[in-house]
Order: sequence, then structure tokens, then C-alpha cells
Amino acid sequence: MNLLPKSSKEFGSVDYWEKFFQQRGKKAFEWYGTYLELCGVLHKYIKPREKVLVVGCGNSELSEQLYDVGYQDIVNIDISEVVIKQMKERNASRRPRMSFLKMDMTQMEFPDASFQVVLDKGTLDAVLTDEEEKTLQQVDRMLAEVGRVLQVGGRYLCISLAQAHVLKKAVGHFSREGWMVRVHQVASSQDQLLEAEPRFSLPVFAFIMTKFRPVTGSALQIFELCAQEQGKPVRLESAERLAEAVRERQQYAWLCSQLYRKAGLGSVSLDLCNGDTGEPRYTLHVVDSPTVKPSRDNHFAIFIIPQGRETEWLFGMEEGRKQLAASAGFRRLITVALHRGQQYEGMDSIQAELSARVMELAPAGMPAQLQVPFLSVGGDIGVRIVQHQDCSPLSGDYVIEDVQGDDRRYFRRLIFLSNRNVVQSEARLLQDVSHRAQKKRKKDRKKHRPADTPEDLPAAPGQSIDKSYLCCEHHKAMIAGLALLKNPERLLETPLALLVVGLGGGSLPLFIHDHFPKSCIHAVEIDPSMLEVATQWFGFSQSDRMKVHIADGLDFITRLAEEEGVFILNLVCRDLGLKDSVLAGLKAVFPLLYVRRIEGEVNEILFCQLHSESKLATPELLEMARALEQTLRKPGKGWDDTYVLSDMLNTVKIV
Repeated sequence: MNLLPKSSKEFGSVDYWEKFFQQRGKKAFEWYGTYLELCGVLHKYIKPREKVLVVGCGNSELSEQLYDVGYQDIVNIDISEVVIKQMKERNASRRPRMSFLKMDMTQMEFPDASFQVVLDKGTLDAVLTDEEEKTLQQVDRMLAEVGRVLQVGGRYLCISLAQAHVLKKAVGHFSREGWMVRVHQVASSQDQLLEAEPRFSLPVFAFIMTKFRPVTGSALQIFELCAQEQGKPVRLESAERLAEAVRERQQYAWLCSQLYRKAGLGSVSLDLCNGDTGEPRYTLHVVDSPTVKPSRDNHFAIFIIPQGRETEWLFGMEEGRKQLAASAGFRRLITVALHRGQQYEGMDSIQAELSARVMELAPAGMPAQLQVPFLSVGGDIGVRIVQHQDCSPLSGDYVIEDVQGDDRRYFRRLIFLSNRNVVQSEARLLQDVSHRAQKKRKKDRKKHRPADTPEDLPAAPGQSIDKSYLCCEHHKAMIAGLALLKNPERLLETPLALLVVGLGGGSLPLFIHDHFPKSCIHAVEIDPSMLEVATQWFGFSQSDRMKVHIADGLDFITRLAEEEGVFILNLVCRDLGLKDSVLAGLKAVFPLLYVRRIEGEVNEILFCQLHSESKLATPELLEMARALEQTLRKPGKGWDDTYVLSDMLNTVKIV
């Protein structure tokens, strides 16, 4: 039997509801959830001894169940004579103190200030079907009547889907009247989340409009959102911000329903925010592996990315996450990145905090009561210590942080927050720490050390940088590219003029300065803030052989390029069309072009020379790299034994 109207406008029609309840009979029709689904929010805002008016009661069992648990001063009204007769017959003997009246809620017959609560479950949504003038006038009369029959301090409690036009109308009306406006999201039961065909694709909200005594000349407006059933309300600055927050929760609910029904939706990511501050706390990426053969235990898993490792290709790039999911062997893997500026007690507390939320993202077909595994690397949440945060007029917000690597060594990083998963500069910190500092740390650790706090903290900032170590693979490849210069075995004795465009933390020019004693380096940086960062936090300093110019690097490239030199470019480009255009432009200027791709990264290192006759076969290139490395491996000079120059050039190809 089809009881749905031909047009949403029929929801406002008396004839439609008479026909609806005649056809439906005595079977209860529950808009937006049953008593069990709504009781948490109802009991929070209605006291048992308060006088309650239920508008548009229909044949819902909500009033009856409220009555049975102690809310016995309830009056119900509806425009349908059929349903009022049904409800009177159903409750006459069992609930004698509860009344049912046929009444139009836009013209109620009650005296002013008759009730402490007006309860509306879906009625406002049913009336406000569009934004035509006639409809809006009817809703104005309805809301005005609600305000009239409520006492000061009373509440209009409206259960709604909070569609944009409904929210706008309700919030706008009551905030102009000086009422406090709160929107409370109703928690959905797990059973409803997992229904094959949920009743609504939008979450259910409760509007709690509290009537204040009018104050002449007061423009105070209060807007609050409560996103969790037992959570604290968050004060918002405007009706627009409240509407935006509601929309975000509706989008999240829609995403959950889509993820439940379908696998392989593509790249899906979302932020979970701190309920008190609204700041992002976790970033989740949902990765489906449709080729994984399903079994009882491989439906779903959560992977916690240790702090500081979210920038790695495996965790920070879509292709990397796909590889991680495939190797983990689960149909759906959710990776979880932890945000800077948030405090985390340890893996157990994170698991407890996330368990309920991530289950909303589970795929269909997962066995009931299945324990979802939480995975990670190394068994802890990693260490991230923010040393400094500032804002550059050119580069925007940035942060200097120390993170712990796999070998428990610490690394200092420069991160631009506009692209927070990309490390702009990185340097390894020295391990040697003064005896006094070690003793102090041991003493402090005995006093208090939270779960997952490391044994060793990073060395003091500034002068603790290991300048002999190159963290970035593209820096290593660029140093190896110096083997393309004539007589690489004699480069330590040869005056070299080098231009480094983009200073960052200064690791690359520092390495060249210390390992090539005859070099003269000009570093060009367009952002003066980065020179301060490099000097204060990455151990960089200028000298008679190392000069920094605050200027546009393109001007220097034009002036300083020499024919017998080599132009080495770190190309980072995800747009294939743009990359082809760049390569074509370089090829037009430099007839000889080598490329070295960095495995697991977007970076490609280009070695450009002006004379094609200088072309070297791979064996010759590797031999020159070995000659340069042998020259650089001098006693007393720091050298990373894992850094083999010839390996850097082994996969070089000519474009």
C-alpha cells in the first residue's frame, strides 16, 4: 500500500492526513525514530512533572511511552479527526490523564503560557515543505502559537531532519525573538545504521528553543550545537556557523551510508574534530581493496599512523595507502593520522576514542560482534614535539617539529601547514647530549612519564643538527649529479660556483659547503622568514663561501648559468600534462637531459646539460660517481655509510 503523497505539499493538507490514517489503520507510524531512539534527548530536556503539549501527534506511540515512564501531564493535538478518535480509544482506560484533542496548531485554543514544553516530532518538517509565501506564513503562525502557549523558561523541542530551509526558518524565528537556540544531534542506534534500507539518509536532530523573558534593547543571540548525546554543547558565533556545522554532520551521515552500501567509492577522507574546540583531531582515509577475497576475519581494520610518519609515501599518498591496504589483506582499511596540537595518551586511549566512530564506516557484510583490529607500526603512537610555530607573509603558517624515526633517532622538520603532509626541509639531530641534560631527563622521567613517551627526548634546538647527513633522497641524488662535472675525483680541489635555489632549512648548501672546501655557494630564497628558520632551527650560517640572497631564483638562474656546468632540478609535479610541458621546455634549452625518479615519491631529479656530446653511458656515469664518492670519503669527515653515490645514478635515464 503506497501512503506517500504525490507532492510534498500534501503534507500540509488535512485531507491527506485523514486518508493516510484511514488507510494505515491502528499501526503506529514513527517519524524519525522510536521512543527508544529518542529517549536520551527527550529525558535530557523534559522533566517528568512538566506539562507537555505534543503538536501533530499522529498515531505515534511516543506520548504513550513517555506517559508510561512517568511523564503523565501530556496533551496531544492533531488536525486529523480520524487519528484523534483512534488515539482516544487506544488510551482511554490505560492512560486516563493523557488527553487527545482535534486542533489546528496554527490557531490553538489554549491560554497563554499554558505549557512548559512543546514537543514536535516531524510536524514542522511536514508543514514546511517549500519556501513559498503561503507556506512561510502558515509556519510563522505555527511558531508564533508555540511561543504564545509556552511559559518563560519553557522549551520548544522539535525533532527534525534539519533540512537547510527548515533549520534556517526555525533558527531565524526564535533567535529574533531572543530565545536560546540549541541543535542536538540524536544518536542513531547501531541497528539503524546497519539497515539495508535506512528510513532516512539524513541524521535526526532535535531543536531545543528555550524561551527567555524579552529584554528591551538586547541583541543577545545564543547558538549552540551538541553533537553527541552526552557531550557538552559548543557555543557558535552565528546562525550561519550553526547551519554549516549541521550540514557537516549531515554530509558525514550520508558518507557513512554510502560507504556501508558500496565499496570502492574512490578516495574518501574526512576529519574527526575535537568535540570541545572543533579543531581537527584525526584525519581518516578509507581504502577499499575489492580484489581481496572475503573471509570472516578480513573485512575491516584500522591503521594508526605514528605521529610524524604521516608524511611518508606509504601513509601520505593515495597510491601508498592502496599498497598498505593490499599488503594488510583487509577488504577495507582505514588509516588514521594524528594531528599536531592535540594531546594523545597512548594507543589504548586512541582505540577507545575511535571505536564507536570508525564502526560507522564499516562495510556491509561484516559478521556481528566481530572484533575490529587496530594496527600500527612499532606498537606505539610515535613522538612529535612541536618546537616552533609561526606565520610567514609569503609562505603562510608553518611549524618546526622534531619526530622520532624507526631507529629512535630524532629528525627536525619544516612543515608548511597549507600542505601539512609534505616535508619542506628535514635534518637529523645529533645523538650526543650533555651529561647534565641526560641526568635531568632521567630525573624527570621518574617523576612522570605518560604511556608511549619515549626513553630519549630530542637534543636542544639550534646547534644539534647533523650537517653530514642528508635526509631527503632528492638531495642525495642532486649531490650525486655533481659527478657529471669534469674530473669528479678532483672536485675537492677545484673552485666550484654553485647556485642553490630555495634555501628551506639549508641542509643541501650546508652539506656542499662542508664537503667541497673550494666551493662558493649562492643560495637564493624568496621568503626572508625561511632564512630566519634555517639559522635558528637548522644550524645554518653564512660565511665568505656561503651567501644567501633574498630574491627571485629565476633571475639568478638566468645570470649565473654557465655552459660547462650542470643544471639540477627537483621536479615535483602530479599533473602529467604540466610535467610534459616542463620537460619539453627544458629539452628545448638543454639538449642533454637525464632523469632520476625517486622511488615511492612524486619527485623526479633532472640533470640538464647544454652539450649533447657530453652524453655518458650508464657504466661511465657510475664510474664517475664512484670516483667522486671515494674523494669525499676522507678520514675525519662525517659520511653516511648508507649513502652510495653510484646507487643514486643507477636508474638514471636520458629523456
